[in-house]
Amino acid sequence: MRQVKLRLANHRVLNPPQSINELLGSIWKGRGLSSEPNYAMAGLLPPTLSGLSIAVDRLLKALDSQESVLVVGDFDADGATATALAVSALESFGFKAVDWVIPDRFTHGYGLTPALIDELPRPLPSLLLTVDQGISSLEGVAYANSLGMDVIVTDHHLPGATLPDAVAIVNPNLPDDPFPSKALSGVGVLFYLMVSLRQSIRQRGGFEGMPEPRLDQWLDLVALGTVADLVPLDDNNRLIVAQGIRRIQAGQVRPGIRALLEKAGKNIKHITASDLGFAVAPRLNAAGRLEAMAEGVACLMAQSEDVARQHADVLDNINIERKALQQSMQEEAYAQTESLLSGMDESLAGACLYEEHWHQGVVGLVAGRVAEHIQRPVIAFAPESAGSDSLKGSGRSPSAIHMRDLLVTIDRSEPGLISRFGGHAGAAGLSLPKSSLPQFREVFLQCVKAIPSEDPEIASDGPLPEALLSVETASALAQAGPWGQGFPEPLFDGQFSVLDRRVVGGSHLKLKLQPVGSRRSIDAIAFRAGHLAHMTLPNPWHVTYRLEVNRFRGQSTVQLNLQHWVQ
Repeated sequence: MRQVKLRLANHRVLNPPQSINELLGSIWKGRGLSSEPNYAMAGLLPPTLSGLSIAVDRLLKALDSQESVLVVGDFDADGATATALAVSALESFGFKAVDWVIPDRFTHGYGLTPALIDELPRPLPSLLLTVDQGISSLEGVAYANSLGMDVIVTDHHLPGATLPDAVAIVNPNLPDDPFPSKALSGVGVLFYLMVSLRQSIRQRGGFEGMPEPRLDQWLDLVALGTVADLVPLDDNNRLIVAQGIRRIQAGQVRPGIRALLEKAGKNIKHITASDLGFAVAPRLNAAGRLEAMAEGVACLMAQSEDVARQHADVLDNINIERKALQQSMQEEAYAQTESLLSGMDESLAGACLYEEHWHQGVVGLVAGRVAEHIQRPVIAFAPESAGSDSLKGSGRSPSAIHMRDLLVTIDRSEPGLISRFGGHAGAAGLSLPKSSLPQFREVFLQCVKAIPSEDPEIASDGPLPEALLSVETASALAQAGPWGQGFPEPLFDGQFSVLDRRVVGGSHLKLKLQPVGSRRSIDAIAFRAGHLAHMTLPNPWHVTYRLEVNRFRGQSTVQLNLQHWVQ
């Protein structure tokens, strides 16, 4: 929990809602909807991405000749789900020679690189299909071409000034691309390619004599990758995620995702988007951060429950190791930040952090926690490898500041200072020589200082009357999702007396709260807020919270998940 200013949501009214239906109506209105959203598959945007037809033609040629196709993924959950989807779909469409590979972040670097291509087994495949990467792989695509391989790039990251020389590029963020949603994840882009490919195969009679593959069988993968990559949940992405979650809840889920949910202690009948984002995705991402994402892809592609559980066990152990490493690095990062603040008479413009022993696979998580704490841009660096003269950095920023645009500004002001960079609004990665770090830090802070600083303000959906502090309300809110990036989960605020508090799980705060003017007590939890256990708190205490169902030993009770302490 951090202390914030509260901004009343623009739909908040003087009279709180008195029923669940009134509450949901107010929430839809506050998120720009006139009524409850319809997540039927008929509402899915049609496949109009500009590169689809060329990509489909090249894949049809490969199918006709049974060329070898190699899917080249990325080492995060979006890339892993896209890889599993690509292989599964192509094989179901009749491709006989499909394989996959995931770059190793430590030896190959990001994307389709010459180093990765040099390690491909011979004979080389005829066609490379990149998923969730490739738009910045200029050298890798050129090298593949020189060796006689064609490349289809599917990606969603922002393109640079020069595009790779690929046979086809499918990316909603290409200039003048007509697809209405620019927020597709990498697995979402790949899903649309498979939609178009299946349609073309059907039109030419390619499924005669065999069951036509159903596209909805892969929606659990698309939902997981979309949520994990934190892309905005616009109308189309919410539809995709909602459909995927419904399939999972109904038990129509691949063994790997089921095993990862079970490992996290989640009941698939009640899973939400946040369960995919906070329980499944970290276990997949941990493999790509510390070791190799091949373990994650193998889990997602497992055909039996037993094999899936074996992979899930391995991923869970890697994630435990990741948590311990992250905790140690975070403590050092917070200490650096406090040291910076202690020598300043003004607020911190931003932070550029580095330790020689930090792990490059975890610096992004550390940067994210520090950025959340100071509400300013943060870049954390680690050596590219032991004894390397090159650094890998990962940046995070609050929503008001576009991280990739900030790096563009730095690159334009000091050309050549950054070796390579890319990313999104909230997250970006970069490389630079270790000797350039002092200069980069100076330029970074100069550019950040030019961006106005604002105290964090949180928009609340308003107070809930005591009658709506119930399991029924919490269940209705969960079912009304999916909630996520760009379509925030309902957040309420209220004033409470603190009846009891204690630390649980080493760092979390468990509380008994009493709404002002009521005799009722209600359970609450504040994650990573154990430091508040012995602090003097205001009475009444004004907090924001999310309403949730706490399921424990067969009992369901309502619980407040505390988010902020209001100034």
